[in-house]
Amino acid sequence: MSTLRESAWAPLSVVAFYLIGLLFHFYDLFPPLDIPTHFMGGVTITYFYRSAIKNSQSFAGNTPLPMQVLLAFTCTGTTTILWEFYEYLFDHFFGTHMVRGLEDTLLDMFLGLFGALTLSILHRRR
Repeated sequence: MSTLRESAWAPLSVVAFYLIGLLFHFYDLFPPLDIPTHFMGGVTITYFYRSAIKNSQSFAGNTPLPMQVLLAFTCTGTTTILWEFYEYLFDHFFGTHMVRGLEDTLLDMFLGLFGALTLSILHRRR
């Protein structure tokens, strides 16, 4: 529960920004807005996973810092893949146009992972 209190705000803020962008068609009016959204999504979801891993040590046991970083990074990678599946399925079933081709999907995944890597490098152990 402490993970939700201390770090859930980060990915939820990016999701809220994303939903506002969809509601007001910001991504159609300004497609490059997708770039910082995916990058910040990678940063914030990695922050959330790092917090969850840190907080789970009280019952799961001590996890060395390099393993915490690697686990958070791989969890973020999985999340970026699932997000791209969401975009594809939403396009397929609801006729939207979130996926703008293979290059767009690969760029989105790269930006999410680059955000994860950026946070992993800059985040200090508390």
